[in-house]
Amino acid sequence: MNNWIIALGEKLAKLDESQLNEWTARIYANNAWFTPENIKLAFEGWVNMLQPEAVKEWLHHYSISIPLTPKTVGLVMAGNIPFAGFHDMLCVLAAGHKVKAKRSSQDRLLPEYILSLIHEIDSDVANRVEWVERIENIDAVIATGSGNTSRYFHYYFAKWPHIIRKNRTSVAVLSGTETDDELRALGKDVFTYFGLGCRNVSKVFIPEGGSPEPILRVFEEFEKVKTHNKFANNYDYNRSVYYLNHIPFFDNLVLILKEDEHLASPIGVLYYEFYKNVNQLQLKLEAERENIQCIVSRPELIDGAVPFGEAQSPSISDYADGVDTMEFLLNL
Repeated sequence: MNNWIIALGEKLAKLDESQLNEWTARIYANNAWFTPENIKLAFEGWVNMLQPEAVKEWLHHYSISIPLTPKTVGLVMAGNIPFAGFHDMLCVLAAGHKVKAKRSSQDRLLPEYILSLIHEIDSDVANRVEWVERIENIDAVIATGSGNTSRYFHYYFAKWPHIIRKNRTSVAVLSGTETDDELRALGKDVFTYFGLGCRNVSKVFIPEGGSPEPILRVFEEFEKVKTHNKFANNYDYNRSVYYLNHIPFFDNLVLILKEDEHLASPIGVLYYEFYKNVNQLQLKLEAERENIQCIVSRPELIDGAVPFGEAQSPSISDYADGVDTMEFLLNL
C-alpha cells in the first residue's frame, strides 16, 4: 500500500549525479544557506531513513487503511534546512490523505523536485499534493513557525485539529572528560546546516570547574564554515557587538563561545553554562522540554540523550517535538 515510500528511497539513492548537481545549483541560487554540500547531506539522510527495513518497521506500528474519503491536511512548511517540511508531507500521504502545502519562500524548489520523483513512482500519490499560497478548505493542519508565528497559527487554525510547532533548539551536556573524537562529533551537531536546524546544538553545559577551551581547540577544524559569506557575516557581526559592548567571550576565529543562560544562540555563536550536579541539570532541562528538540550527550550521563554526532541523523520515527504525527493523522 505504501510501497512508493521504499521506492522513493531507492530512487533518491540512485539519483543521477548530473541531475542532482543541476538541482543543487538551482536551489543554492534561490537560497544561499542551502549549499550543494548541505543539500546532498540532506539527501543522504533521507536515503538512510527510507531504507526498506526502517520504513517497514515504522509503518508496522500503525493500522493504516487508505480512507474512502481522504481528509485534506494543510501544511505550513518550514524552510530553515533542506527537507524541513518533507516528513510531514510523507506522513500525510502515508496516512492516505491529501496535502495542501504552503512552502517556505526559503525552500520552494526542493519540495517540487521530490514531488516529481514521487510522481514518477506513483502519480496517484503525487496528485494528492497541491501547492498553495493560502491554507483554506482543509480538515486539519500541521504548521511550523517561529515563536511569534506559532501564536498566530494557534489563533488562525484553532477550529481545526492541528499540530502547531514553534522554534526549538538542541543542547549538549558534557562530562568534562570527552575525547577529541567526541568533541569533533559534537562539532557536527553544532555546524551542520550552519546551525540553522532545531536539532543543531546551540548551547553546551559544562561541569563546574571545567573549561570551554577544549571545545574551541577542536572546533578550529571546522574553519570551512567561515568561507560561507552568510555565516561569516553573522560571526563578524556578533563578535563586533560583544566586543564593542565589553561582553566577555571566547573566540577561535571560527566560532564564538559566550556564557549565557539562554538556550538558542545566534548564528556563529555557541552559548555555554556551567552546572554543579547532573541530576539538578536534568530537572532544569526537563522544565525547558518545550523549548528543546534533543539533548546530545553520553547516554550514560543523560537519560535518553542522543550520542555525539547523531543529532542530525534522526530515524523516520523521530517526530518533531515528540508528537506522533502519524497517530494524529490516522485519528482524523
